[in-house]
Amino acid sequence: MTRTAIVSDVHGNAIALRAVVAELDAQAIDRVVCLGDLCQGGAQPDECLELVVERGWPVVLGNADAFVLDSATASGSSETVTERQLAVREWTYGHLTPAQRDRIAAWEPTVTLDLGDGRTLLACHATPAAYDPVVLPSAPEDEFRAAFDHTGPDLVACGHIHLPYVRRIGATLVLNPGSVGLGYDHDQDPERVRFDPWAAWAVVSAGGGGLSVDFRRTPFDAAAVADAHRTSGMPYGDEYASAWLHA
Repeated sequence: MTRTAIVSDVHGNAIALRAVVAELDAQAIDRVVCLGDLCQGGAQPDECLELVVERGWPVVLGNADAFVLDSATASGSSETVTERQLAVREWTYGHLTPAQRDRIAAWEPTVTLDLGDGRTLLACHATPAAYDPVVLPSAPEDEFRAAFDHTGPDLVACGHIHLPYVRRIGATLVLNPGSVGLGYDHDQDPERVRFDPWAAWAVVSAGGGGLSVDFRRTPFDAAAVADAHRTSGMPYGDEYASAWLHA
């Protein structure tokens, strides 16, 4: 049995990422792949990058990763870029060394992995074709197939929407592990957004002719995340901190 962990959307939350790493170290996980959006949006962008680099995880280029390198990449997105996001992006860019930025620039939009037992994984950020479309698990069948119908892989893993799910297209499973560092209830009051005090990720196991998916939730210290935002000097740090204080 070969076990592959899938993580995504850390968004500069090294406290959550360390909690996941500790759980990975305690288990028989053969490999880990990150689906992007590693640094932007949180108080610890450089720490998140170094944690992943130290472990040699392959990383897919996400829309927020591209945005850190060049804010103009957001012009093709359907989502509005706010003044706050631009300010945090500039701060994040300044906290990354030129060598760290070069590492991000080298990430590819898709990564293909051998899951073992003759199974393959296609890892992407939003869809195999692009890193910024928003395709929800509730999308109509024709829309969903247009985004993910890709002959070849047994599993397509995507992130971006911070929402764990699995959905089938023929013999292919489409999997979203959720967000490690910035999970939230999509239907909550937008004026009172609260982030989840757990990291969402997944483990895929292949062997004996079977394929299984195990969704995980790893708790972390949300108050420590709030403190990190307040003390980091990140723009709007107090506003970000308030979204963690419910836990």
